[in-house]
Amino acid sequence: MRDRQRVTKLKQPDPAAQRILERAEIEGVELIRFLYADHGGVIRGKAASRSRLAERLDTGIGHTVAMMAMNMLDQLQQVEQLGPVGEVRLVPDPSTFVPLPYSPGAAAMMADLRQPDGSPWEACPRTFLKDAVATLADEGYTLVAAFEPEFTLGRRLPSPDGGPDRLVPLDDTLCYAGLGFDTAHDYTIKLIRALESQGLRVEHYHPELGPGQQELSVRHAPALRAADNHVLYRETVRGVALRMAMWASLAPKPLADQAGNGAHLHLSLWRDDRNVFGGSEEVREWFIGGLLEHLPALTALTCGSVNSFRRLAPRMWSSAYVCHGPDNREAAVRVCSPLGESGEPNLELKPSDSSANPYLALGAVIHAGLDGIRRKLDPGEPATVDPDTVPDRYPRLPSSLEEALDALERDEVLTRALGPLRTRAYLAVKRSEAAAFKQKDTAYELFHHLRVF
Repeated sequence: MRDRQRVTKLKQPDPAAQRILERAEIEGVELIRFLYADHGGVIRGKAASRSRLAERLDTGIGHTVAMMAMNMLDQLQQVEQLGPVGEVRLVPDPSTFVPLPYSPGAAAMMADLRQPDGSPWEACPRTFLKDAVATLADEGYTLVAAFEPEFTLGRRLPSPDGGPDRLVPLDDTLCYAGLGFDTAHDYTIKLIRALESQGLRVEHYHPELGPGQQELSVRHAPALRAADNHVLYRETVRGVALRMAMWASLAPKPLADQAGNGAHLHLSLWRDDRNVFGGSEEVREWFIGGLLEHLPALTALTCGSVNSFRRLAPRMWSSAYVCHGPDNREAAVRVCSPLGESGEPNLELKPSDSSANPYLALGAVIHAGLDGIRRKLDPGEPATVDPDTVPDRYPRLPSSLEEALDALERDEVLTRALGPLRTRAYLAVKRSEAAAFKQKDTAYELFHHLRVF
């Protein structure tokens, strides 16, 4: 009888991973950033060298669990299960690999935070959005989304009175003014080319209302890709500015007396390759009903900073009331009319900005809208006037981060979706930020938001 031979089965390399390794070699990439968004809304990460990339694509990079209890001031909060003991892995998604045109020799991938055994971790924001997308798919729907960000372009200079640095805008041109295009032209062209090279399709650009304020929007995408795109967008806006000796801030209000920077969230719901919002007004109304039902709590996640609430005021076109309306730019939920015969209707959530973690914000929006569909929530009559002209008709949005967090803590649908650990951590991080800024003056608040976001 022949001896049995032990056959060692060689592990076949993943084709996507193999392509990344080849691209890194060909394009001279030395460092690959594994990026994630934390509970403070900050984009953080670690980088693998090209020589260890093959291994790190499989194992990820070790990371302390405590970082998900860090606020935007780098102050670590006391959160059970998020202390000095414990380890997760930053595991990159190979499908998100992009060389960074504003940082030659570097590339990036979006990363999930996973347990050492590879299983999902309950405090990972990207996993939260993945799970929300899967829950929506179980109901037969797909969400397509796009963030519509604004930012302020200028230079970071020392304050004349010895206080914190301030942002001095690039120009003082008027809203949509032709001169504004020319003033920011060199930067804008570099930014567009950098975004396009990373797979973000630029839709529109214009100089906005405030001094140095820019608005550049990118093409919509499935929900997870839309959130990944917004991380790349934030990094690219700032990275290109730095390479040109400028400073760009996506903070909601980097200049207290000027227009704020939103990141309005555009949404459409699809089933069987058809836009439900265009073909089923009933489902659209229920989805809006869910958004409005949960809007006070949602605001804690879509407008995730103390600075956010300087924007959310009447007559600011950022929304201050819980209402919806057709092409109403003062309504919290605007029902957008389609562009041309081939255009698709969508919803625009106005109380949204770039200090939010895009994965938590978009995941929570999905859960809120889905709750509306399941319960067939009536959104009420649409607002066809500026809601501030009839303020007694509509509830006000929270006027501070503390109020929004209180609403989130009371919202059983959203806290159940977030889960106990993520809810505890998010509330702790954000309450600590609210407390910290309450002890400081306006200049301190503006500085820390413009430098982080």
